[in-house]
Amino acid sequence: MTTYPAAQEAFSRSTPVRLWEDGFAREPDRYYAALRAQGPVGWAELAPGVPAYLVTDRQAALDVLRDDATFSHDPRPWEATVADDSPVLGMMRWRPNALFADGAAHVRYRTALIDVFDLVEPHDLRARVHRAVRLLASRIGPRGEADLVGDFARPLMALVFNDLFGLPESYGDRLNAGLGKMMEGGAQAAEGEAEYGRYVLELIAAKTERRGDDLPSRLLDHPAGLTADEVTWQVFLTLGAGYEPTANLVSNALSRILGNPAYYSTLTSGARPVMDAVVEVLHHETPLTNYGVYYARRPVSFHGVWLRAAVPVVVAFGALASEAEQRYGTGRHPGDASHLSWGAGPHACPVKQHTLLIATEAIERLTQWLPDLEPVLPRERLTWRPGPFHRSLTALPVRFSPRTLDQAGGLQ
Repeated sequence: MTTYPAAQEAFSRSTPVRLWEDGFAREPDRYYAALRAQGPVGWAELAPGVPAYLVTDRQAALDVLRDDATFSHDPRPWEATVADDSPVLGMMRWRPNALFADGAAHVRYRTALIDVFDLVEPHDLRARVHRAVRLLASRIGPRGEADLVGDFARPLMALVFNDLFGLPESYGDRLNAGLGKMMEGGAQAAEGEAEYGRYVLELIAAKTERRGDDLPSRLLDHPAGLTADEVTWQVFLTLGAGYEPTANLVSNALSRILGNPAYYSTLTSGARPVMDAVVEVLHHETPLTNYGVYYARRPVSFHGVWLRAAVPVVVAFGALASEAEQRYGTGRHPGDASHLSWGAGPHACPVKQHTLLIATEAIERLTQWLPDLEPVLPRERLTWRPGPFHRSLTALPVRFSPRTLDQAGGLQ
């Protein structure tokens, strides 16, 4: 494994902030404060022996996100410096898709993705979400208690995204298991990557043989002429990027709503839109915390730090959100675009409206149907999944008055 003496010399008075430690999931603000104390760009480790520059200043973040002449998304020079069994490779290794491409290749892949997602009409997506919520509600409603992560947010995304990508409901557990292991970046990361990879390969093989009314089939038939291999990697990206962060967005928003009874009552009464809660999470507890990964194309001085090539430059969306919460408090502050959860520049999220629709419809339907949801634990006692890339609850236990779908006011 190659070391980075010059980069480490630049941070000779700084101890790398270890984002792979269990403490990062419990107290991310403490880690972000240590990073910000180093300046606009901090020195961290994404995994043992895997250093990275963490960008914690808003202007510096925008300078990275918008400057594709200086910064590349291609990780292959970095890959040559890390061990084959590094737990973060599953999330960071190069693949021929829109996330890891630059220039013309990126435009080609991104255009194809935008085109096929644009064919998903809002009313159709809303109907898919409503069907999924109804199915999950039929399971949890009579019990009077549930885990809104394991019983709602994650299976909801499996139902919606399997529907969009042309797979049956029964495949949801496989999707959840593989992506969960890969995202956490721990000892099971390679196993999760392999499981998820097999999942996508089987999907594309089935759609190559027989098309359907789904996103992979539309990608295979897109005028850009993507090969089956290229479609495989676009689906690998979009299915994962849609499922995991959206599930976290829903559960993080629900935890904030339920942790504030006055806030919850304004939502269930209709006095305040659910979108407020979702935007608040994007501002202050974004679900994809440290996954804006770039690489300097050449050594460069950047906001007072000498960046080496082949070292990840990570836009720390979570650190930016933490700073915003300290500055503005937990309420929604002016200008929804002031957060950077969707990214910026050429690689900004191309399907944010779809994500917002899924999250807001899911939360609205659930909270209207179960208006007396009550958290079992105070928010400060909730636990979070490990990993440097995400902000993800392990569970969100709640209780409520049992009810069935056929009761008055049931889900239609």
